[in-house]
Amino acid sequence: MSVMKIISIENGNETKQHLLSLPNKSKKIKSKSKDMNITGRLTRNAEVRTLSSEKQVVNFSVAVNDSYRNKHGERIEQTTYFDCAYWLSTKVASLLTKGTLVELTGRIGTRAWTGKDGEPKAGLNFHTSNIKLHGGGRRAETVQATEQSEHSSIGEQVMEDDLPF
Repeated sequence: MSVMKIISIENGNETKQHLLSLPNKSKKIKSKSKDMNITGRLTRNAEVRTLSSEKQVVNFSVAVNDSYRNKHGERIEQTTYFDCAYWLSTKVASLLTKGTLVELTGRIGTRAWTGKDGEPKAGLNFHTSNIKLHGGGRRAETVQATEQSEHSSIGEQVMEDDLPF
């Protein structure tokens, strides 16, 4: 249930009252980020990194293309780049090669930092929970053969001993 509050906003000589709906402070609101899917091509080969905690992560980058028509009817092409992390199994790294078409399930996160030149930078992270390979890279034939023999997507093939916890 929410609490209603009337606030006054002064604008020059005029005061307007607005009714706001505020969350009830007695209950905590949990926001669950929903998993989403993105489909794109790898922009570089995947790398496996070992963290100081001895956990391993597969890092790779994906370019997602989109297009739309602006108000003048011109077709606008737009590419969004995501830095991706996959924690469930490092075995997938050899299949994730530059140019491979992948469908990823996971959550999007943002990051900001200051570059070496002192300028502010920003990027998108995709925390991947499932990877589906569609081929198209240098090892497309190997990927397709692996997919057929293993029945489904990589995220569902994780063995218990591959889990990071």
